[in-house]
Amino acid sequence: MTLEIIVFISAILFGIVWYWRESKNNKLYRVANKITHAKDLQMKSDNKKGFLHQQPFLMRLVWVTLLFAFGAAIVTFVTPINVFFIQYFASAIVGTLIGSYIASAVIFTRDSTSKENIEKVFDKGKEFVEDLVEGEEQPVEEVTEKTATQPEPEVPPKKSARDRLKDRGMIK
Repeated sequence: MTLEIIVFISAILFGIVWYWRESKNNKLYRVANKITHAKDLQMKSDNKKGFLHQQPFLMRLVWVTLLFAFGAAIVTFVTPINVFFIQYFASAIVGTLIGSYIASAVIFTRDSTSKENIEKVFDKGKEFVEDLVEGEEQPVEEVTEKTATQPEPEVPPKKSARDRLKDRGMIK
């Protein structure tokens, strides 16, 4: 059980480092993309997608599982020790996925709370308040007995948009 916890925590750290590294540079994913895709289907140079970075859950699961399956195959053939390592394999996959989501949350939080974004939000809020203040300046009428007893003048009902278009001859 202790070795499983060590593998799990190490996998979380590995997932954080892998995601952070791919958010900075995705050269390895670009190489894999060039090998597996035709020239027309290759990713653009401004695309930041990586094996974990900006991938949906299922693709992250596939890439992490392939990495650990490849690593497990190498360890099995290189070492003469035959160990039942399915639980370590599973905890490494789950830990790496959890680590990638932790890193994703940290990087997203850091990007969304940068000084420029906070200033943009502040400016938008300031403009919104100014619009509310400018639009609400209407004189308040005091209600007196004289105005309360006077009947309001009848306003003819406004025509609907359909009726106005009929009057212009645009519809029948």
